[in-house]
Amino acid sequence: MTLQDQYKKWQENVLKKSLDKFKERRERFETSSGIELPRLALPGEADPVYSERLGFPGEYPFTRGVQPTMYRSRFWTMRQYAGFSTAEETNKRYLYLLQNGQTGLSVAFDLPTQIGYDADDPIAQGEVGKVGVSISSVHDMEQLFDQIPLDKVSTSMTINAPAGVLLAMYIAVAKRQGADVKKLRGTIQNDILKEYVARGTYIFPPAPSMRLITNIFQFCEKEVPNWNTISISGYHIREAGSTSAQEVAFTLANGIAYVEAALQAGLNVDEFAGQLSFFFNAHNNFLEEVAKFRAARRLWAKIMRERFKAQKPSSWQLRFHTQTAGSTLTAQQPENNVVRVTVQALSAILGGTQSLHTNSMDEALWLPTEKAVRVALRTQQILAYESGVADSVDPLAGSYLIEYLTDEMEKGAQEYISKIDDMGGALQSIEKGFMQSEIQNAAYAAQQAIERGEQVVVGVNQFAVDEEVTLERLKVDPAIELGQRERLRELRERRKKERVGELLGKLKSAAGGSDNLMPLFIECVENDVTLGEICNALRLVWGEYVAEGF
Repeated sequence: MTLQDQYKKWQENVLKKSLDKFKERRERFETSSGIELPRLALPGEADPVYSERLGFPGEYPFTRGVQPTMYRSRFWTMRQYAGFSTAEETNKRYLYLLQNGQTGLSVAFDLPTQIGYDADDPIAQGEVGKVGVSISSVHDMEQLFDQIPLDKVSTSMTINAPAGVLLAMYIAVAKRQGADVKKLRGTIQNDILKEYVARGTYIFPPAPSMRLITNIFQFCEKEVPNWNTISISGYHIREAGSTSAQEVAFTLANGIAYVEAALQAGLNVDEFAGQLSFFFNAHNNFLEEVAKFRAARRLWAKIMRERFKAQKPSSWQLRFHTQTAGSTLTAQQPENNVVRVTVQALSAILGGTQSLHTNSMDEALWLPTEKAVRVALRTQQILAYESGVADSVDPLAGSYLIEYLTDEMEKGAQEYISKIDDMGGALQSIEKGFMQSEIQNAAYAAQQAIERGEQVVVGVNQFAVDEEVTLERLKVDPAIELGQRERLRELRERRKKERVGELLGKLKSAAGGSDNLMPLFIECVENDVTLGEICNALRLVWGEYVAEGF
């Protein structure tokens, strides 16, 4: 008997005992009171909700989770997002987090890195190391993971337009460490459609951007099979002001577009679908958020099985990372953010997340300090080890309200997906400004509700106090930009200039063709070609995307 069969049998026995006890109490009450209670549909009675509709955890349509035992076998990955200043400084933060019980790394890159510029490019001035770590060359990446064996840790990288180049650097560092590339585990965000909609760190027009994404799918399926090739992100859509239903709908619509692009590139759906992952926001409305995660899982399972005819159960599974909602954090009374983050994290856990980042209390003010980061990590650990919420596989299943909210969330998201399909798909809806305008309208309505006092924000529009913030502050030294420039100058002096020129010429030629660019990216970074030089070569061939006003 398999573990899943054992679990089913156990679940059925528990359910039967619970129902028998309930029926006994109901009959006793009716006999003693003379009152006949309404016959609500119960699992195992008239309503086949458990066996036919909800199913069991680890089974299609995965409403109740993608694993049959969920956190009873292992906790979610505690993956705190971190990156600032130089690779050396960020490496110290990673080692600190790992020593304090973090179970996965998550890299935040600075703005120049996100849009494909080196630290010494004039356009990067004043932004180096400010909102993430500055990475211009493979040597920066090597320093970032100093003393961290890449075949023993799972790493997520929030990078989109130049995702292939940063992945190439990561692979090059792993090879230098002597690691087996096939054993590397982690995720690159690699979600360019969301950048056009909500975030803005795009470089290239849609067509070559989608080519880069499918190149990564194709390369990783053979060379880095344990790597999640994309993290289709609803997080930034929600941060931009969307509703929960819009977050699900627009994220899955983008996912559909990526699957279609991969199929058009000649890939087999069951060869790449298992390496797709998702990234969602955990917002304030606790029960609605739990329902959102369940609805997204069920909807994606149906899309993959019915629309794309995927055959493998792993192709139907929506696996996702969650981050608590940065947009809900307040600069006023920042200690209150610890409570907000706890409630949001709990919704992600009860919603079945695979990994989780909990925001720090001071993030509405500045980059998080070590103390604030530790409190954020401890929040996850207390929920995991002390609260008992991980002891049951899916504790909220069968709740009338949760199931109703899940159904409503699925219905609302499906209506949006149908509208987007009618427009020709996600890319066409983005080009028409549909997603953007829907998010803007939702954000405006939400802000109006706050300003009218209909939506209470504790410490802001109610329960405010007049006090100074006394938290410790983390500052990024402006001198780090000068240091990064100097390192790049030294790199350019000592590398083989002829080889760099030859590789850049080869890259431009390949960009104009149809070959997979990932092997060439790896060859470039291993020969000290920088991120900016690679992206500038591609800019010359493909041009840059310029958003139109809507």
